[in-house]
Amino acid sequence: MDWLSDTVTLSRIQFALTAIFHMLWPVLTTGMGIFLVILEGLWLKTGNPDYYRHCRFWAKIYVLNFGIGVASGLPMAFQFGMNWAPFSEAVGDFFGTVLGFEGTMAFMLEASFLGIMLFGWNRVPSVIHYISTILVAFGANLSTFWILSANSWLQTPAGGEFIDGKFVVHDFFAAIANPFMVNSFLHMFFATLETSLFVIGGISAWYLINGRNVAFFSKSLKIILAVVIAVAPLQIFIGHLSAEQVYHHQPTKLAAMEAQWETIPAGETAGWSMVALPNAETQANDWEVKFPYALSYLLELKPQLTEPVYGLKEWPDEDRPHMVGLVYYSFRIMIAIGLFLAALAAITVLQWLRGQLAEAKITAQKWLLRGWIFAAPLGYLAVETGWIVRCVGRQPWTVYGEIRTVDAASHLPPGEILTSLVGITSIYIFFLGSALYFGSRIIRKGPNLEIPLPSNTSIKDDQLTVTS
Repeated sequence: MDWLSDTVTLSRIQFALTAIFHMLWPVLTTGMGIFLVILEGLWLKTGNPDYYRHCRFWAKIYVLNFGIGVASGLPMAFQFGMNWAPFSEAVGDFFGTVLGFEGTMAFMLEASFLGIMLFGWNRVPSVIHYISTILVAFGANLSTFWILSANSWLQTPAGGEFIDGKFVVHDFFAAIANPFMVNSFLHMFFATLETSLFVIGGISAWYLINGRNVAFFSKSLKIILAVVIAVAPLQIFIGHLSAEQVYHHQPTKLAAMEAQWETIPAGETAGWSMVALPNAETQANDWEVKFPYALSYLLELKPQLTEPVYGLKEWPDEDRPHMVGLVYYSFRIMIAIGLFLAALAAITVLQWLRGQLAEAKITAQKWLLRGWIFAAPLGYLAVETGWIVRCVGRQPWTVYGEIRTVDAASHLPPGEILTSLVGITSIYIFFLGSALYFGSRIIRKGPNLEIPLPSNTSIKDDQLTVTS
C-alpha cells in the first residue's frame, strides 16, 4: 500500500478517476447533438410529427447527460491548479489558453443556446430554434476540438520551445495544429458520434424487443443505422491513421501497445500478437499468440518494415511506460469493440435490405435487437480504453519528452489528496446513481406521442403528415 503515501500516484489516480467518469457524459452529448440536428431538420423538411416527437424525447436524455457532464468536469479544472501546479506554471501560456478557449468559445456557446433548444419550441420561430439546436451541437463538438488540441500538444509539443523549464509560444497556430491534432480530433469526433448512435440504437432496440412504440423506435433505429454504416468503418480507418502516428512520433507508446520488448530492425518482418502475457520482471512475454507479417502490414502496408519498431528495452526503465499489460489490452479491447460495432451495423443493414426491419417484422429479429442492446455500452468502453492507451502509454511524461509526470505534480500532503479523492469518488457515485435513476425513468416512461406540435411553427398545414 505504498501508493497511499505517494503524492504523484494519488494525484494520478484522482485525475484518472475524474477523467474516466467525466468522459462518460460529453461522449453522449456531442454525438446526440448531431442526431438532434438531423431529427429537427427532418421535421422541418417533411412536417412529419414523428420527427418532432423524437426531438422532444431524445432531448431529455441529452440534457441529463449535459448536466452531469458539467458537474463532473469541474473538479478536473481545479486539479490543474491544485494537484498539477508545476505543470500548469510551465505550460500555462499555451495549455491554459486553449482550455480557456474551450470554456469561453465552446461550452458557453452550447450552454447559451441549450435553453432555447429545450424550451423555445413555442417561443421562437422554427428557424431560430433550429439554429439554436445546430449551435448547441456545434458548441459540444467545438469542445472536443479544443480539448483534443490541448491533449495532442501534450503528445507532440510544437509551436515553441522550453526555456528554463517554461514553454514559450513562438507560433500559436502551429502549437494548436501539432502533429497529433487532426487525427486525434477526428478519432474522438467519430468515437463520440458512433457511441451515441449505438446508445440510441440500443435504447430503440429495447423498446422494439418489448413491443413498445414499434413504429416510433423502428424509425429511430433506421435513422441512426443510415449514419452509422458510414461512421463505423470510417472510425476504424481514422484509428489506423492514429496508430501510424504513434509509430512515427511515440515509439515507446507503440512498444507498450504491442508489448514489444525487442527491437525489430528495418528490413525485417513484424508479427502482430493478438493476445500475450507481458512480464515486466523478465522483460518478455511469457506467452503470446502472434500472426506473422501482420504488424508490418498494419504499420506500412508492406511485408517488410522501412523503419524499425523499437522494443521497450531500447530505453532505460525510467523512460518507458510501466503498465504495459494495461496499455496492451486496452488497445486490443478498443480494436475489438470497433470491429464488432462495424460488423453489427453491416449485418443490420443487410437485414434492412432483406426487408426484415419493416414494422411488421422487426420485433421478430430478437437476436439482432439483443445485439444492439449489448452494443449500447460498448462505445463507452472503447472510448475509455482508448484514452488509457493515449495517456498511460505517454508515461512517464506529462509533456512527451519534455516534462516528467513526477516533476509536474504539486508537493501536497498525501492525506489531503486521499481525502479529496474519497470525497470526489463519493460525489461521482451519487451522480452515477442519479443518472441511472432519472435515465431509467425517462426510458421506462417513453415518448409522449400526444404532445402538441409547436403553435408557431413555419411548417404549413398542408405539409404536415400524420403517421401511426
